[in-house]
Amino acid sequence: MELLNLLLSNLWAVFLIILFFGGSIFLHELGHFLAARWRGMHVERFSIGFGPRMFGWTGKDGVEYRVSWLPLGGYVALPQLAELKGLEGETTPQAAALPPAGYADKMFVAVAGAVFNVLFALVLATLLWFIGQPTSSDQATTQIGYVSPTIELEDKTRVTSPAKEAGFTVGDIVRKIDGREINNWQELMQTLVTGAERAADGRRKSIFTIERQGRLLDVVVYPRLSGDEKMRKVGIAPAYPLVVHAVTAGSLAERAGLKAGDRLVAVDGVAMLNIVPLADHLAAHVGRSIRLSITRAGAPLELDLPARDPKAKDLNDIGAAFSTDNTLVHENPLQQFAEHASMTWRTLSSVINPSSDIGISKLSGPVGIIRVFHLAAQADIRIVLWFTILVNINLAIFNLLPIPVLDGGHMLFATIGKIRGRSLPANFIAATQSVFVVLLFSMILYVTVFDVRRLARDFRAGDAPAPAAEAAPASK
Repeated sequence: MELLNLLLSNLWAVFLIILFFGGSIFLHELGHFLAARWRGMHVERFSIGFGPRMFGWTGKDGVEYRVSWLPLGGYVALPQLAELKGLEGETTPQAAALPPAGYADKMFVAVAGAVFNVLFALVLATLLWFIGQPTSSDQATTQIGYVSPTIELEDKTRVTSPAKEAGFTVGDIVRKIDGREINNWQELMQTLVTGAERAADGRRKSIFTIERQGRLLDVVVYPRLSGDEKMRKVGIAPAYPLVVHAVTAGSLAERAGLKAGDRLVAVDGVAMLNIVPLADHLAAHVGRSIRLSITRAGAPLELDLPARDPKAKDLNDIGAAFSTDNTLVHENPLQQFAEHASMTWRTLSSVINPSSDIGISKLSGPVGIIRVFHLAAQADIRIVLWFTILVNINLAIFNLLPIPVLDGGHMLFATIGKIRGRSLPANFIAATQSVFVVLLFSMILYVTVFDVRRLARDFRAGDAPAPAAEAAPASK
């Protein structure tokens, strides 16, 4: 039965990946296709994927529709917009006799792919607005529930954590980072890791605006690079209510009187806002009873947890599993769009900022994106919707960058030609496009190497990846 459930869950994940990831690429290309047909431009080919043809057909309209072997995006071959033989294959001899497309036609067709992605994102965001996005208490907060005394650096040495050095305390509420308003924990972490501020002595620097006992304070923190991905970290974790999820029969937790649904408020009079300080407190007081302050059905209650065996290893030894609250957030579509667009833009800005620690290797290509889709599909389809919105906004912004071979590059060349009164030389455009085709696919290959490394590391650790940013697949 377990094998059958695993098989079905993987089939469901594959279906959702094809539907939403493949659908995002298809809609982008459909935008180009429909705009080109409306403006009377000649369409040679409509392809999902690059490289050799896997299967396809030629329609009555003379267009070749196909699926190609390299799942790195897609394209609509438009000889009047750009000649990309190295990327899209050879065009028919008749294409050379086609009249040049006008400036308005080129701009309209080039931007149409991004417009379709934006519209798709808004449709999904509207759907998510109605049904609600599942959010746990630890992600919905900006309150600090744990300050780590130390932090492990990239070379595996441990030092005093930046948060401890800065004087952060449990209960502090983060309102801003580097002047940017923070609304949830994901936004806090994403703003922190994409930061690029530096102190006069070269150290990484962030300014946290925190609320402490009703007062706003600006606290200077000096993040350190930590973890396998070498991200900026300061050593804080979110605050969230600890809810007893299950109690093992015959365990110390059952003997103490704990029941599923109980909410842990304090331990020996010390407030508990995170699972880590609970584990630390129990580990530091092995061999004696522990006073638990809980609420049950809203009423306060005091319980005594019997002394644990001195050989007890961790929190699991008490026989209680803890979780936290989960809620549905109904965020309006425009706000969702703004948050995703801001996240994408901050990430791209960090990539080109020499002072940041976000390089191309930190991005995710098709392999990484498919991995996240797979994990989201196994968790909740609403998370799939949320991630699809991010991917579509990412795809739109990425493709509108003024880089040759992308849609924004076509718009750039067309605009330069419009300003100078005549089109740029065809040989110059072709050579530039060819160079950037090589660069683009080299970047995708480079990113994929790191995606595979992360995937292998996640499988070894048994953990799910939590990417900070995704790069859109190549599309045109």
